[in-house]
Amino acid sequence: MERIICLLIGYAFGLFQTAYIYGRLHGIDIREYGSHNAGTTNTMRVLGTKAGLIVLFGDIVKCILAIVITGILFGKSHSDMVYLLKMYAAAGAILGHNFPFYLHFKGGKGIAATAGLILSFHPYYIPMGVIIFFTIFFTTHYVSLGSLLVYAGFIIETIVMGQMGLFGMSQANLYELYAIAAALTIMAYYKHRENIGRLLKGEERKTYLTHKKDSSAKE
Repeated sequence: MERIICLLIGYAFGLFQTAYIYGRLHGIDIREYGSHNAGTTNTMRVLGTKAGLIVLFGDIVKCILAIVITGILFGKSHSDMVYLLKMYAAAGAILGHNFPFYLHFKGGKGIAATAGLILSFHPYYIPMGVIIFFTIFFTTHYVSLGSLLVYAGFIIETIVMGQMGLFGMSQANLYELYAIAAALTIMAYYKHRENIGRLLKGEERKTYLTHKKDSSAKE
């Protein structure tokens, strides 16, 4: 029952579609422009860097809040599996972001929400996520490549940390934790399947922080 509660808590937070809401406040449906994705990168390309950073912040915070609230609710009563419950909450937030029911399940790709997971789940995740993403981004300017490699690092680090006993859980709960992390990784790669194709062809679009907004015709 606790697992379902945490999943629902996360999903409720994930439904706060920052990119969609910000776009509507500026007279557009962000899903109808650029890459048609309700996420940070598309918002930055269409509405500018400031807009992209606002959306990034909102999507990160919603996952962090889901994880923090889960810790508050179950940290003492379920201390032996609190990390598993936090992972359920994070998964719910990412699912809510990617598949919001009130937008016909058409949301984003979950990367900014995953950043919230990386930043708040366990301190050891932070150096890995920050170093991998920003090294790739500033050397290639491919947001998608940095995001995909962060996910690869995420699943590897989760298993390594789990087997080292850093989560303080039984092996059965660890296997469940690994399964959720693997499912999130697979979903991220699936959501980025078109990006992967363009990366392999050398056709992926690069992103620059100094990019000016472009709300022109749809691509």
